[in-house]
Amino acid sequence: MSRADGLDPNLTPARPDLAAAFLRGRVAADRFVDGVRRQAVRGIVPVRGRPSADAPQTTELLFGETCAVFEEREGWAWLQGEADGYVGYASAAALTARVAEPDHAVAALRCFVYPAPDFKRPPQRALALGARVAARGRDGRWVRVAPDEGGEGWVVAEALRPLETPAGDPAATAERFLGVPYLWGGRSSLGLDCSGLVQVALVEAGIACPRDTYMQEAAFADRAMAGALDGDVPAPGAVARGDLVFFPGHVGVAVDATRMVHANVTRMAVSIDPIAEVAGWTRAAEGRGVTSICRPGA
Repeated sequence: MSRADGLDPNLTPARPDLAAAFLRGRVAADRFVDGVRRQAVRGIVPVRGRPSADAPQTTELLFGETCAVFEEREGWAWLQGEADGYVGYASAAALTARVAEPDHAVAALRCFVYPAPDFKRPPQRALALGARVAARGRDGRWVRVAPDEGGEGWVVAEALRPLETPAGDPAATAERFLGVPYLWGGRSSLGLDCSGLVQVALVEAGIACPRDTYMQEAAFADRAMAGALDGDVPAPGAVARGDLVFFPGHVGVAVDATRMVHANVTRMAVSIDPIAEVAGWTRAAEGRGVTSICRPGA
């Protein structure tokens, strides 16, 4: 996927009327602007391909994630995510200019933010695994966190991990999402797509990962396993737990030598299935089974 200038539109904040200042000289636009830094203050912030509530979701920002905003108009912010560079439109009301530099990530699949360190109080919002927070103090087992558009927010300490202490096995993280519904553009325990599941699992393990399947296969191409394929299925013994298994427009994380965990439309959920069976699905739909097997932690 590319523009006439060869740049990926999903990663290029450029329109005919407006573009990011760092693209000056590389793209044509009427105006160039510097982005202003913003931070997500809703649990999940849908990012869309057009500034319209009925436009398809392309990805999500999770609470505490940051972005550069190049334009705000009619309630929509045109932005680029800082972590993965993805470009799109989100509700401007879901972002704040009071950026709190995160030092912890949500390690629970989902947790609540309370207005006080009291689990009997009605929670203010829910946070998804991978959301970012800044710890602002402790009260027993409770951590006061920022950002929060409603003032103080409190999370139980057991739901958090320091950013400098990544989770381990990406396959184990992916398996935590078993049964979660498939959602195009999703990145949370409410719903996610195949590449969203892979991105969350790798980022939790401290491995930088782009957003979409085609980006991920390109990013890890130098870690593709030579001789791993027998036609369009894995060669015997080629797959190890944690490997990424790529198909046309699809990706999953190997849980053992023959099976993978993946968000898929066949089950409309995250499931574990034999790799050879999934290859049959994509062969029937796209004419090809497995395209590559990569070992991102190598």
